[in-house]
Amino acid sequence: PPFRVANLMAQLDFVGVGSILIVALTGVFSGMVFAHQSARAFEMFNAKSLVGPTVTLTITRELAPVFSALMVTMRAGSAMCTELGTMRVTEQVDALETMAVNPVQYLLVPRVLAGLIMVPMLVMIFDLAGVGGGYFVSVAVKGVTAGTFISRTQQWLDPEDIAEGLIKGAVFGLYVALVACFKGYGASGGAKGVGQATTEAMVLSALGIFVLDYFVGVLLH
Repeated sequence: PPFRVANLMAQLDFVGVGSILIVALTGVFSGMVFAHQSARAFEMFNAKSLVGPTVTLTITRELAPVFSALMVTMRAGSAMCTELGTMRVTEQVDALETMAVNPVQYLLVPRVLAGLIMVPMLVMIFDLAGVGGGYFVSVAVKGVTAGTFISRTQQWLDPEDIAEGLIKGAVFGLYVALVACFKGYGASGGAKGVGQATTEAMVLSALGIFVLDYFVGVLLH
């Protein structure tokens, strides 16, 4: 304490609500592209009925958490790092300390919690958008019947597959927020230092998402 609920709500809005549109658009077109390519491949084996579960499983397990985290990294993570870095080099962080305000609690904790909480929410939005895009291409463009798409998806998709994506989303969101806050909070050297810290944060976040994707997937199976 004191618990700064207003700060947390502001970061939840910035990280989560502000990223809904870009995550939904990414999900729709990712699902459409994957359905198109999957249908082309399965046509060779006369197995177009497998397009639905293939698209759905791939989106829920892998594409949704990875792409959602990457979108949050590019949009919110970069902003976090730049904002904190600017506050550090302009001595605003030092000013908080002189006013007996803990800068870690005031600045970093709401951002880290926002990443942990909101990225799984965005993963669910990506799931819906991606499966919707895949359904549209499969049924309207590739000629898969709606009943086949839905029944096959229900047959193969388990709650554990959705849970895996949500767990990955939480891990990625926590990691991205920690990296962005760490790099921004430790920035130095004026405007050049802030730019360098932001670049390092984005590269580390993107690479870390793919590395963590493998190890979390292995642990969950």
